[in-house]
Amino acid sequence: MNIKTQLAAAALLLVMAGSAFAGTPRVDARQDRQWQRIEQGVASGALTGPEATRLAARQQHIANAEARAKADGVVTARERVRLQGKQNRASVAIARQKHDRQHRHW
Repeated sequence: MNIKTQLAAAALLLVMAGSAFAGTPRVDARQDRQWQRIEQGVASGALTGPEATRLAARQQHIANAEARAKADGVVTARERVRLQGKQNRASVAIARQKHDRQHRHW
């Protein structure tokens, strides 16, 4: 496994482990879907290494924000809206990077 794959796998495990205690099932499900989109982009060559690394870091930032929101045991409506906003922006970034005509060359 290369370092990017290990980073993505570790981050995915952290997100999934945190979701076991989650009060944010929609946020967790969306995080999972966005990770899958990144992984699919890497597998298809639609994402270059640097693009995938940036997108993975962004997903990790969202996971960290979610963990901070859950730290007190309650995710407020305001925190949930902020998380969803971060996810919306990350989703747009994933779509743009996957379709920007930059491809990994085999």
